[in-house]
Amino acid sequence: MITHGFKNNENLPMKIYTKTGDKGQTALYGGTRVSKASARVDSYGNIDELNSFIGISKSHITDEEVLKQLKKIQFDLFTVGSEAATPVDKLMLANGKSRLSLIISDTEIEELENWMDGFEDKLEPLQYFILPGGGKSATFLHAARTICRRAERSLVFLNESEEVRPELIKYLNRLSDYLFVLARYISKINNEPEEYWNPNER
Repeated sequence: MITHGFKNNENLPMKIYTKTGDKGQTALYGGTRVSKASARVDSYGNIDELNSFIGISKSHITDEEVLKQLKKIQFDLFTVGSEAATPVDKLMLANGKSRLSLIISDTEIEELENWMDGFEDKLEPLQYFILPGGGKSATFLHAARTICRRAERSLVFLNESEEVRPELIKYLNRLSDYLFVLARYISKINNEPEEYWNPNER
């Protein structure tokens, strides 16, 4: 999870370099220090990488509605990353509520589904697998999709040793589908043809 630019309790700007991670460890929410090679750090690192690739995709997209959606997704990915960076024993309060002010819920998942439905109404049905491509913006979206799948896998792996709320995994699963459909939609509105993996044509 990115913490650069946050301020400390004295409301003073924090330096980018802290030197506290020079020995290969980092601090999670609540102060617990773990190896940078841990499953939890790997999971929110993948989410951070995904967010960055969505930012690259945005820089090549001009459709205002799509940009609005992607901005909301980047915001939500920070929410996902915040929870991924929080140990389970530090996450919940005594009353059963999360310590975090924002969490991913079915609302955000359904939002992705509604956006996808809107795009698919304007696309031709798939007949073959699509090769990643279809123009610069679509290609970056396909790359983001694969990183999203990796982020999902890393949360599933983390969940084998530490509990992860199922909504986080479900959100990333749905987001990878959204990025695939969006890549197709962007190719269509940019008049950039898709390439297919057709076993009958080699």
